[in-house]
Amino acid sequence: MAVRIAVDVGGTFTDLYAVDDEKGEQWITKVPSSPEDPSKGILDAVRRLLNDNEVSADSVSQLIQGTTVATNAVLQRKGVQTALITTRGFRDVLEIARQKRPHLYDLTRNKVEPLVARSMRFEVTERVLASGEVAVPLSEDEIRSVGKRLREEKIEAVAVCFLHSYRYPGHEQVATRILREVLPEAYICCSSEVLPEFREYERMTTTVLNAYLGPLVSSYVGRIKERLHQSGVGGVVFIVQSNGGVMSSEVASHKPVYLVFSGPSSGVAGAAKISKEAGFPDAITFDMGGTSTDVSLIVDGRIPLTSEREIAGLPCRVPMVDVETVGAGGGSIAWVDEGNLLKVGPHSAGADPGPAAYGKGGAQPTVTDANLILGRLGGGSLLGGEINLKREFSAQAIHDQVGEKLGLNLEETALGIIRVANANMVRAVRSVSVQRGFDPRHFALVAFGGAGPMHAVGIARELGIRTILVPPSPGVLCAMGMLTMDVRTDAVKTVITSATEGSIAIFRSILQEMTAQAHEWLTSQGLRAEEVRVQTTLDMRYKGQNYELEVRDCYPIDKEGLDQAIAEFHRVHKRAYGYDRHRRPVEVVNVRITMRYPTCHESGMVRVGYHHHSKPVERKSSFRGVLFDEGQALVKTTILWRQSLAPEERVRGPAIIESVDSTVVIPPDAQGAVDHLGNLVITC
Repeated sequence: MAVRIAVDVGGTFTDLYAVDDEKGEQWITKVPSSPEDPSKGILDAVRRLLNDNEVSADSVSQLIQGTTVATNAVLQRKGVQTALITTRGFRDVLEIARQKRPHLYDLTRNKVEPLVARSMRFEVTERVLASGEVAVPLSEDEIRSVGKRLREEKIEAVAVCFLHSYRYPGHEQVATRILREVLPEAYICCSSEVLPEFREYERMTTTVLNAYLGPLVSSYVGRIKERLHQSGVGGVVFIVQSNGGVMSSEVASHKPVYLVFSGPSSGVAGAAKISKEAGFPDAITFDMGGTSTDVSLIVDGRIPLTSEREIAGLPCRVPMVDVETVGAGGGSIAWVDEGNLLKVGPHSAGADPGPAAYGKGGAQPTVTDANLILGRLGGGSLLGGEINLKREFSAQAIHDQVGEKLGLNLEETALGIIRVANANMVRAVRSVSVQRGFDPRHFALVAFGGAGPMHAVGIARELGIRTILVPPSPGVLCAMGMLTMDVRTDAVKTVITSATEGSIAIFRSILQEMTAQAHEWLTSQGLRAEEVRVQTTLDMRYKGQNYELEVRDCYPIDKEGLDQAIAEFHRVHKRAYGYDRHRRPVEVVNVRITMRYPTCHESGMVRVGYHHHSKPVERKSSFRGVLFDEGQALVKTTILWRQSLAPEERVRGPAIIESVDSTVVIPPDAQGAVDHLGNLVITC
């Protein structure tokens, strides 16, 4: 078996990328998503790949897929009914949260509603001190009593989170064991397994998220495996994590909270690989799909990670790729607010009914409809003409819902929709660059997703970026990125100790213990320990600070390693806050390790280049009128087919380059050139 498949399930389309490691062949497939059951879209894409390319099902060695199932379940509050068991006196931590208000000057705005109702939060007798000392033993009888009540309530998931369990997990382990005996059908997890860190609110919320999603993700993974099995596909199934790695489907069922930001991470991984190979190690990723846009900052070819993000207002403290997401995509709906101002997003027309141009009953105008009116999209631009866009439906929706209300003609309204959508995306790029001390003018913009290359020049010009990199198959880059990912596991240990020579023995002991545990886990997954790569990260702060910064690639096992870590912390602090204090004592709060195992060897690595679509499309160049700027007449624009462009070929604007998976817009005063890897490099 030599065929590896990656599937990215988006809000509008499901993208598949496959590579045969023995023959060197690569294919892409794009099918409409099935929002009611994402696993159906995966199966549709796999079947199409197998049928259109005469690929045998038994030749598939692995299937990797990114999923938004966990994300959507939290955003839409569609997880399972969950209970919480915690230390006596602390059940309201979940509701009290932090002192800061979500909207500082709006006194009427309530905090986010907890995922667990107060009636389903139970307190039991036990107490562990911050030192790890047991002050009050756990009452096992109370745990059994609560378990019996939860069985009567038919609770599907239970989260166990005791005070200071990151220091002493024994009480949680006993409680979890008892609950699994009393509630054999329920999903049970505890914070010492999910997130053994201090800060009780964040730890409790992350553990609750894990329980809330557990049965849902387990069911989803089960459906995928069953449907693939019925189709004869028996390869290993991996799921993309939020942290830029993959995990087996079995592990994903146990730690679903690690999938909360699964979707965007693979695109960043693919963009990081391509931009570095193309000679642009410093890049801003710009992934515009049908529902949203994800942007991220890559420095020196490294994927940015964070463990401090929120989803739907709830903290989720697991490692994840640092991505900023805005509700601006091809399907984002344009509307007029009460103040008669034009807005775009965050609501999307999705895959069904989709933009008005799809002719499937959608009556709301979208970004796709605006691009069609302006000529930037043609009637047969999507999926090589598989989806026939109807201009008259777009015109009707834009006029009725927006243009008439604002007193604008059709073209003015369409340009306004594009301008507002671009402004939303520019703000997102600024948030990951300017607001963090980076000048976007020093970066290349990597544009991908189905709609990213259409808007890339407009975004770049707003930010002063001169170089845009469009990969050979931008619409399926997220899927391609999955095949570059390693199997990954993360571990963390809270220490809260001074960064001095006296703590070196502590750091060395902790790293040895964590590394041994991670190796044991990898071995249990059938992976060879000798191929594992290990990375250490320290969460550090100046003594007296309340929050810390991540310092990567630090190994404080001797004085030299500790000194290097402290020096790097000063540098990171100055970049983040504009100053450093070399004379102030430094603390290490958490020690983290990351272990990676390659899903393929170098001989099977994905290569940048042109790929075969499951349904080949051939086209000749043509022309059509395109409106680029307000007040300008339609410009006669060359329409080119992406796969007809040869390496080193130059394209002067105005030009539109179409492919099965995406469309590239080059305005009159910009130009592009195809590099030796097949990337389109646009200068503006």
